Amino acid sequence: MKKRILIKALFTEKTEKLTDKFGKYTFIVSKDANKIEIKKAVEDTFNVGVKKVNTLIMPGKSKVRNTKTGLVKGKTSSFKKAIITLNEGEELDFFGSDEE
Repeated sequence: MKKRILIKALFTEKTEKLTDKFGKYTFIVSKDANKIEIKKAVEDTFNVGVKKVNTLIMPGKSKVRNTKTGLVKGKTSSFKKAIITLNEGEELDFFGSDEE
């Protein structure tokens, strides 16, 4: 069975700025995937050339919220994030372009 490397693309204000200024795209990836596997998965999935891959593990955070019955404590899961730099002049189109 083939393991799933790319879990989902990450869209936040910070990642949008990275994309607009530097052509970098951010993905949540499998925790046991290495940079070579991530590079190959992006190239195969989106048919683009990958220049560089940076990875980081985002730690889980403690969360507390008030409810009628009192405080509810919990924790978000940690995950691995990959920042992909594409070759010059290439870009990913996630939502389809209206320009034709």
